[in-house]
Amino acid sequence: MLKKIGFCLLTTTLIFSALSCNKKTADSANEKEVTLVMAEVNPAGTIAGQTDQAFKEKVEELSGGKIKIDLHCSGILGDVDSVMALMLKPNSTIHIHRMSAVNMAMYGCKKSSLLSVPFTFSSKEHFWRFVNSDSAQKILDEPLEIGLGLKGLFFGEEGFRHFFSTKKISGVEDFKNLKVRGTNDKAMQGMLEGLGATSVPVNYADLLPALQTGVIDAAEQPIANYLANHFYAVAPYMILDGHTLGVMETIITQECWDSLSENQQKILIEAGKYASEFCRKLSQTEEKRVEDALLKEGVTLTNVSDITPWQEACSQVIKEGSMVDYDLYREILNKARAKK
Repeated sequence: MLKKIGFCLLTTTLIFSALSCNKKTADSANEKEVTLVMAEVNPAGTIAGQTDQAFKEKVEELSGGKIKIDLHCSGILGDVDSVMALMLKPNSTIHIHRMSAVNMAMYGCKKSSLLSVPFTFSSKEHFWRFVNSDSAQKILDEPLEIGLGLKGLFFGEEGFRHFFSTKKISGVEDFKNLKVRGTNDKAMQGMLEGLGATSVPVNYADLLPALQTGVIDAAEQPIANYLANHFYAVAPYMILDGHTLGVMETIITQECWDSLSENQQKILIEAGKYASEFCRKLSQTEEKRVEDALLKEGVTLTNVSDITPWQEACSQVIKEGSMVDYDLYREILNKARAKK
């Protein structure tokens, strides 16, 4: 009798699952075809580029090809600022963009700025516990809440960011008067000030020649981007300080989002969850491969055995950055101690 009941329950579950899948397929079949243009500043082979591709493929799979993602990598559609300038205008020809949390903060997203406060995440496991929490959704919802005309879809990460340079950096003391590429965000400016470095503004597209010509001595990027963009060719020294995690936030214009049906919106959200998990798994293996590749290229990788001097140098910017939304910042920090 119990076996019969169990069999009936299993059969009912399978039928329900099949009906749900058939309904999703039917809903997609009745949708009009749309093409969404997606911009990426990094090459296709990077963690960011591969995550974008995973998102693209899943969207097209779930929609039965009715939603196509026209993905352009390597900054073909412009740098971050030019892409954002277009996305913030009506009738944008770019609909989706993979941004960094740092860049989101520069466009008024204060909650996103918490993710780039130095030494916030103690490990990747800490970050991914945050991603799968209500705290993460609060940050994804912020662009719409402040009227920016953008919606956060999902998070990813490119690995911890490290400084690389044209001459070897062994510790905090070597930053004194060093010319370092600095972005306009407060976290970066505060960190460089604390380290005693000189901040020099350089567009991402101009980073390689700026290092080559001596306009700057150093910059910082996730290790995978450092390899993919060949920065090591002119700046062959990297110190693995891991001052911030390269948090990625994929966004869509509100105008585009509102034009989609409820079913299409659900597909993008589901594909975002898939891409986020894809990114988590990829990041686990990619950094070791990249480190091995850099060592073969003759790059000098310097480990940091004690992060305390770095935290002390950045104490002021950590304090100021966390006060943007201290309660939310404490929530994020507490994810380090949360159970999986």
